[in-house]
Amino acid sequence: MDILKNKSTLVFAALFLMMAATRSHHFSSALHLPDASLAVFFLAGFFIKRLLALPILLITAGTIDYLSITYGNSSGWCVSSAYWFLIPTYASLWFGGRWFKNHLERSHEKNNNLTTNLLNTIVLFVTAWLSTTVAFIISNGSFYTISGRYSEPHWAEYIERFGMYYPPYLSSAFTYIIAIAVLYVGVKYVNSKSSTEAIEQ
Repeated sequence: MDILKNKSTLVFAALFLMMAATRSHHFSSALHLPDASLAVFFLAGFFIKRLLALPILLITAGTIDYLSITYGNSSGWCVSSAYWFLIPTYASLWFGGRWFKNHLERSHEKNNNLTTNLLNTIVLFVTAWLSTTVAFIISNGSFYTISGRYSEPHWAEYIERFGMYYPPYLSSAFTYIIAIAVLYVGVKYVNSKSSTEAIEQ
């Protein structure tokens, strides 16, 4: 049950399927699920040690978009020259998750008590918020300025669009990150309790 140490392949498969099921406009709309791609890259940075997972997930995201547009009757309006900026968009989330994983390991080496865990929870939310915000600025900003969809880009209009699209962008990422964080803490608690009972026996 120790996901971090022994189940990285299973975790990667779960994240892969989560993105495939929710990024596809057909499946996500049918199941009423928000796109989990943002959270998937953040969580992959946390759970998956090998950097190879990042390009695999990037290729997966691009393939899903291609299939959805080509065979799923999804709109291709968002695909433009700015589409390539999704690489640094998702990479910022990946490295945010990786940074938090390293921070968590360092903090637990020094101390592992209730105060430390509460502080780490705050650090998790701040890191996820910063990573998601950077991702939004890269993806939304690049689309607005260089996609060619807006003939006369203007700061006032961009700020208005920021206020319109940023909240749902952030909430979709946090919905999955919080759910997985709760699950992770629950699994760690069960593992620690089982280990304690085994030692007592």
